[in-house]
Amino acid sequence: MKKTKLFAVIGVLGLACLSVFLISADHMEAPDVASTSTDIADFFAFEGSTPENTVLVATVQGPLAPMEQTINAQFDEDVIITFNIDNTGDFVEDLVIQAVKRGDSMYFFGPVAPIQTGLETSIVTTATRTVVKISDVDSAETTINNGMQVYAGPRRDPFYFDFNRFNLVADGAVAPEGFLPPEEANDFFEDLNVLAIVVEVPNSMLGTAPTHVGVDQGFFAPGALPDAYNIWITTSRKQ
Repeated sequence: MKKTKLFAVIGVLGLACLSVFLISADHMEAPDVASTSTDIADFFAFEGSTPENTVLVATVQGPLAPMEQTINAQFDEDVIITFNIDNTGDFVEDLVIQAVKRGDSMYFFGPVAPIQTGLETSIVTTATRTVVKISDVDSAETTINNGMQVYAGPRRDPFYFDFNRFNLVADGAVAPEGFLPPEEANDFFEDLNVLAIVVEVPNSMLGTAPTHVGVDQGFFAPGALPDAYNIWITTSRKQ
């Protein structure tokens, strides 16, 4: 099996999903990752255009000023963004969908079994390849291949948080009032952006989702969690 030079995992963000909407957010990372091309902002997973599809979204390098993504922020050719999919319930990736920038396009490989699991990875260049031109603020290019649709480019940051109020609360400046109600809060991220990787993939390409028995994930009562893929995002830099 042909493979490229080894990449080492830098950032990780994850959750389990299938036929439900779940989100994980991790803006403003630790100093070694923050404001770098490996910084993961959000991960979304939800039902696609049909119940037989799942949409996976990873956003990186946020928050960005409205026009910054066309000037300074670009996807990094030395970084792989990987959707890791566990379809057996052992929390080890059985399939991966890898995205890597080449020129003005994003190359997607998979879903395919990884060459190796864990903290090191290589691009599975023998996997099904889907290529899309990276969009800018004025375009939205997508490509469909074998039922899988992909996108790469800037999008508005979906994260909602009154960051300025948070700082006042943390400093004790607004005690005991605390946080404002939603109708009065100010969304710090409203006019900011991120770079997004989006994949809509048929569930038939992901295998059968494992059953989660007696698990309390915070969203469901113990034992009530539906069959769900365990999915997490990693960013890996070439070594």
